[in-house]
Amino acid sequence: MAAKKQFTPDWYEGETQEGSYRRLFRWHDPKAFKHPNRGFYTLLRDTFGMTDADFKNPRLDIEPFDITIPSGISKADQEALAGIVGAENFSIDTYKRTRASYGAGMIDALRLRDRIVENICDAVAAPRNRENVIAIVAYCSTQQIPVTVYGGGSTITRGMEAPKGGLGLDLSVHMKRVLAFNETDQTITVEPGIYGPELEDYLNHAPEKLGAHGRYTCGHFPQSFEHSCAGGWVVTRGAGQNSTYYGKIEDLVLSQEYITPHGILQTPAYARCATGPDFNQLMMGSEGTFGILTAVTLKVFKYFPESKRRFSFLFKTWEDAYTAYRECMQGEFGLPSVFRLSDPEETDTAVRIYHIHGTPADSILRVAGYQPMQRCLLLGYADGDPVFTRLVKSKVTQTCRRHGAVVLSPFGITKMWEKSRFTDPYMREDLMDYGILIDTLECGVTWDQLPKVHAQVREVVKKRPQTVCMTHISHAYPQGANLYFIFVIQYQSINDYLSLQYSVLEAIQKSGAAMSHHHGIGKQTAPWLEGQIGQACMDVLRTLKKHSDPQNIMNPGGTLGLDMNETQKEKRWGFR
Repeated sequence: MAAKKQFTPDWYEGETQEGSYRRLFRWHDPKAFKHPNRGFYTLLRDTFGMTDADFKNPRLDIEPFDITIPSGISKADQEALAGIVGAENFSIDTYKRTRASYGAGMIDALRLRDRIVENICDAVAAPRNRENVIAIVAYCSTQQIPVTVYGGGSTITRGMEAPKGGLGLDLSVHMKRVLAFNETDQTITVEPGIYGPELEDYLNHAPEKLGAHGRYTCGHFPQSFEHSCAGGWVVTRGAGQNSTYYGKIEDLVLSQEYITPHGILQTPAYARCATGPDFNQLMMGSEGTFGILTAVTLKVFKYFPESKRRFSFLFKTWEDAYTAYRECMQGEFGLPSVFRLSDPEETDTAVRIYHIHGTPADSILRVAGYQPMQRCLLLGYADGDPVFTRLVKSKVTQTCRRHGAVVLSPFGITKMWEKSRFTDPYMREDLMDYGILIDTLECGVTWDQLPKVHAQVREVVKKRPQTVCMTHISHAYPQGANLYFIFVIQYQSINDYLSLQYSVLEAIQKSGAAMSHHHGIGKQTAPWLEGQIGQACMDVLRTLKKHSDPQNIMNPGGTLGLDMNETQKEKRWGFR
């Protein structure tokens, strides 16, 4: 008797057309897709009490974008700005303005699906070089025209929205050149619009493309790697999935150049110095509120792809897992590159995604005490010289086994994770087509805080019935780590989503964790920033803002909370 064919939802696989709503909110590549596999689909269907029949009529939103919003920039100013960058690099088209103002966050996708277009710039310009940027900032400062910056468009914190209108600068069109490469110092200087794959390709093929003797890597691989730019990494203080070894972006930056209304700010590329406060650190994380980044010098590292050593382990409990993880970070034997620990709920999901759930191996693990919704998955690998990576893997294995972990390497889990590490976000469109939302919020914690923050934030999320809340640690240090929360819900409205998002943000702040570890602040988290860092520190930021941008034209309207009043903070951007 033939086996019954399994139901497959009507996932969308067509190329997303330019000029459509879906093209604006999808995860970048118009031809790419990734569907939830059978294990993940079954988990979500059962969690939300849905049936296969509920996955037969997707809402695709592939209709042409049909909204027209007049530009608020005068004809004279339009002509002047077009004269600076060239007519072919200037537009007041509503679709292009929306793309330059909406990011890749869930609130962006939800609004576009509801045909809500707001807070967009009045025009978009693509400067050809730093001289264009200097001229634009000077003109806009004189005319008091707000300026926001667009790079890869992967912000999830409403970082590019333009509630004050003005000009959006797209740095990804022309300003993506390699300006210098210094093999002696192991540095590369690039323009801010260079995408991650372009930068990495230059470095991996440095002998052929840069005249180098060896091959290199930047070591910065955020999940948005394929679609984000170096400038965005810098101005949001971003982190890559390999940052445990290579460092966050603030560990990689040696020098920067910013064009501000007050003048040009250039920092030197010293490895270290003691010449007063560090202006590199002051500018990183400023998210376009002080000026426009036009060049950045980054550290690079020798490229050893052949010596990568992978590992994966399963622990019996969350406490065993994060204790072993911390001991590895404090072990003084070297740091792994990728080091990702999933809590019990995320592990339960991973067991399904990686096709372990329900297998004989799963039965054996359960008998051995590795129970569902208790066990925790750790995966990762070491990068660097072969002798170093051998030592790191050996020491990590010893530490994990000492805390009761079983080795999972034969399952190839780490390789499966690597294969999908940059494509997982494509699943969100599939899920939204059927009224399911998946989103993230992350924070920074000390090791001492970690258990409390994990428990308190999960408690808030779980107050909402039928909500999946997965958590992992993906960036770590001897003194602490990040906690990355992923929540999946059925949603009815934007208000439904925002009520959960705001409750999670407030829970993170009340728990004592840092409001963001690597996504930045933008306008989304801005209402909470002063409560996080205190009034004295906010006053310093406001002073720097007033000095560098006295007319408040640089990314105004709430970014970092620098120009929000108390009423706006209390409204948290408002409910619909």
